[in-house]
Amino acid sequence: MKIAILSRNESLYSTRRLKEAGEARGHQVDIIDTLHCYMDITSSNPKVRYMGKDLPQYDAVIPRIGSSITFYGTAVVRQFEMMGTFCVNESVAISRSRDKLRSLQLLSRKGIGLPRTGFASKPDKIRDLLRNVGGAPCVIKLLEGTQGIGVVLAETNKAAESVIEAFMGLKANILVQEYIEEAKGADLRCFVVGDKVVAAMKRQAPEGEFRSNLHRGGAAKLVRLTKDERATALKAAKAMGLNVCGVDILQSNNGPVVMEVNSSPGLEGIEVATHKDVAGLIYEFIEKNAKPHRNRTRGIG
Repeated sequence: MKIAILSRNESLYSTRRLKEAGEARGHQVDIIDTLHCYMDITSSNPKVRYMGKDLPQYDAVIPRIGSSITFYGTAVVRQFEMMGTFCVNESVAISRSRDKLRSLQLLSRKGIGLPRTGFASKPDKIRDLLRNVGGAPCVIKLLEGTQGIGVVLAETNKAAESVIEAFMGLKANILVQEYIEEAKGADLRCFVVGDKVVAAMKRQAPEGEFRSNLHRGGAAKLVRLTKDERATALKAAKAMGLNVCGVDILQSNNGPVVMEVNSSPGLEGIEVATHKDVAGLIYEFIEKNAKPHRNRTRGIG
């Protein structure tokens, strides 16, 4: 099969692993820089051009769209969809997962466990907003933040009010969420491919830190999921319409709660922690499902 990986950096672990795994299975795998694609939006004959040439007709595209280029990246994925190319994750699903507020609303509608969450635009509603999520300690998040950047733990109501006022003064969109203290700085990363959780790891924040992201010094180890945790991860992926994703779950006293659904999850941490060939499992999914014009908008919203 001819397969394209949309990625801005071919030296990244995830991009290299996907290319190596695909070639090991006998596929032709090309790495395409998303921002260097440009689109010929012609009636009945859409094309993607790259380096002055029309790209060939690929059997499948693996989007690795960074959060900073979501708008343009999803436009490129959408163009491939118009050409009938099978996209592992569709443009609409990627857009849903990148909008933190929208994704939480969709998960809520499906009855999936979530931390209590508030969203508001006017500073005069801050105290009621805090009461609504149970007060301090609470977590304040920038809607556009990634990898733990723009996430603050406010330990008192006064501190929370100050942080919220500061963010709102910068006209930043924020979410305020209850702090799941019993999680003790740990979360579960569940890696979903198709209709299965193919690997899972527990990420533990370093001492004095509440964010468990590996980029921020968190440690990871293999974990065995409960039936409820596995079911929650699959329901979250389905609600977003994603075929390949990382679902981040906290273990709360009320059961598993979803923190985020990541449409471009990294492979290094999960493969090292679980010793599983996750990249190979993604190609297994492609080999079973990649057919022309098979893309369709999945899920609701």
